[in-house]
Amino acid sequence: MSCRRVLTPCRPGFIAGVSLLTLTAAQAQTAASPPGLPGPAASVSLDTLTVTATKTEEPAIDALSGTSVVAREQINRLQPSRLSEVLRDVPGVTTQENQNDPAQAINIRGLQDFGRVNVLVDGARQNFQTSGHSANGVFYLDPELVGGIDITRGPAAAIYGSGAIGGVVSFRTRSIDDILTPDETAGAVQKWGFGTNGQKFLNSTALGARIGTAADVFGQFVYRSNDPYRDGFGTLVRDTGNELISGLAKFNVRPGEGHEVSGTALIQNFDFANRGSSNAGARFNNAVQADTYTLGYRFARPDTPLIDLSARGYYSTTHNTLTFLNDTASGLYGNLGVRPGNRITYDIDTSGFDIHNTARFDTWALSHALTIGGDAVFDRVRTTDDAGGFGSAFTPSGERTLAGAFVQDEMRYASWLRVIGALRYDRYDLSGGAYRASGDRLSPKITVGISPVAGIELYGTYAEGYRAPSITETLVQGIHPFPAFSILPNPTLRPEVAHNVEGGVNLKYGDLLRPGDAFRAKLNVFQNEVDNFINISAVGPTYFVPAIPGIPASICARIPGRFPCVIPVQSFQYRNIAQAELSGVELEGAYDWGRGFVTLAATHTEGRDKATRQTLLTVPPDRISATLGLRFLDDSLTVGSRLTFVDSRRDVPAGATVLATKAYGLVDVFASYRVNDRIRADFILQNAFDKRYTQYLNLLQSPGLTAKAALSIKFATR
Repeated sequence: MSCRRVLTPCRPGFIAGVSLLTLTAAQAQTAASPPGLPGPAASVSLDTLTVTATKTEEPAIDALSGTSVVAREQINRLQPSRLSEVLRDVPGVTTQENQNDPAQAINIRGLQDFGRVNVLVDGARQNFQTSGHSANGVFYLDPELVGGIDITRGPAAAIYGSGAIGGVVSFRTRSIDDILTPDETAGAVQKWGFGTNGQKFLNSTALGARIGTAADVFGQFVYRSNDPYRDGFGTLVRDTGNELISGLAKFNVRPGEGHEVSGTALIQNFDFANRGSSNAGARFNNAVQADTYTLGYRFARPDTPLIDLSARGYYSTTHNTLTFLNDTASGLYGNLGVRPGNRITYDIDTSGFDIHNTARFDTWALSHALTIGGDAVFDRVRTTDDAGGFGSAFTPSGERTLAGAFVQDEMRYASWLRVIGALRYDRYDLSGGAYRASGDRLSPKITVGISPVAGIELYGTYAEGYRAPSITETLVQGIHPFPAFSILPNPTLRPEVAHNVEGGVNLKYGDLLRPGDAFRAKLNVFQNEVDNFINISAVGPTYFVPAIPGIPASICARIPGRFPCVIPVQSFQYRNIAQAELSGVELEGAYDWGRGFVTLAATHTEGRDKATRQTLLTVPPDRISATLGLRFLDDSLTVGSRLTFVDSRRDVPAGATVLATKAYGLVDVFASYRVNDRIRADFILQNAFDKRYTQYLNLLQSPGLTAKAALSIKFATR
């Protein structure tokens, strides 16, 4: 099925006109102070509620795990064009992306690809994946649509979804509470953004209304247009522009006390062209439509502590239609008979549900929060290819079902002891062509937290996770374009099993140095051993293939070693290695004294194949980021700077498509000014010293000096 176009392209002038009409209609309304105003606790995101660690709400600082939260205020301050610009402030988390493709992959503690990190958008899994020389598992989501990010690192979050041996990243799209205060009934927030170095234009129009306490509705329209940017040397990085048109709609209905029915529809259309991950291959135009639909029900009431029921069903689909433009670099596609206009289509649909109930009760001196639930995920991959056949070979069609059930008991004794015990059962079934695979497993988790004195809590965790092989890892089969080696299927792949030992300390103090200040910090140390880790490896004997693109490899069976059959190669296959070992340290902290704030995040991760001692390619270099912000003019003006320091990564094996990278440091300068309770202006200077650098795992240079400015205007009525 080809990419469905439900929104038509628009130009910035037209969109600005529509937005002005929206604002004109709202001018008779009374302005009110928007939510999320800068204040003494605005930067302490560790006080924000999280659910990814245990499915029960608690502040991130109280989670007995490596849990972090990114609030909307942080996103506004940084004005990111990509989510990677925000996630660099989260310890243990990095990203891989093609700068010429808006999609991104998330790496947690050195683990990524094929669902090792469970990425959720409003609770819906994002399992899109196509094979190439970049990440094997990406998602499309514009940061202007995001209301907050909830992250738990490591398999301690396995109860939140099958396969998450690396962790869980849950994105909440914006909602009515992001634009209206509790006493406001209707309103709109209009935002325009402009920038340099390819940051062309951003429009965001958000509207919402409350119908008493019984219901509310919310809608958002986003248009973003980017041109190709220049790196720190002023070199144009081709094909790094793109265009986005997106719509978001939400509703919440409360038919009775404690009951809530909610729904979300998110539609995103991206248009861009590139020559592959390194801008060196055949050029294709990409038309991506990424849609997510959810429907949920929640019942919770203080007088029914045994029932806190949540149920959610979802459907997320990503369709990418690639239209062949030309192949001036090698002529390979032309030699195979591919002509301009030929297409490849990737259709990857994921549907699923998640249902669980938390019962709260006491037994003698113990307080319990007993959560029982289950979930299922259904992946369907359909690839069609009349542009060379490589797409259908390396991203094969197939189906996979993941299902699981779990029980978890959070126990508290007095104010100094917490124990969390959980057990999860997972099962998977996979099929495609003549191949079938299945398996199941029980995975335990136990966490003990002790608070010896007020403000300090120590914890230790042992948790296991289970990841089933993906459709591609199992079924991939074909000939690499050039050099023409074979990639073989492996239906006997065994699932990965993670064994994670983690310890940490949470620090939480107020009035530490002056009245009203707040200090929060989390330190985590982990050791994660993954049995049957799946990696692509060379297999079989060496053979010769043509040195000229487009010549059939079959001719080399008759003249091996003679021109043109002079390139020695081996076949490749996804295989289980005996064990992968990952370990590391993560630090996150924030101090807010009212007139200013400072935050710090630091990450050190190591990972290797225990048998060969070879470092895993997906392990990122060490990173430290720090932000200092100062508030002036009765907190209406915030100015500050963010510093990021990244170490080099040079131990990359010969022949790997990933490049070694040098160490680098970045400086960003930002300012936010609230003119009044209706108008806000934001400015940021990214890479202020125009540093030329390449982020590890990426193949293209990152942007040089970039300036961005945004103006937001709010209208609301009470």
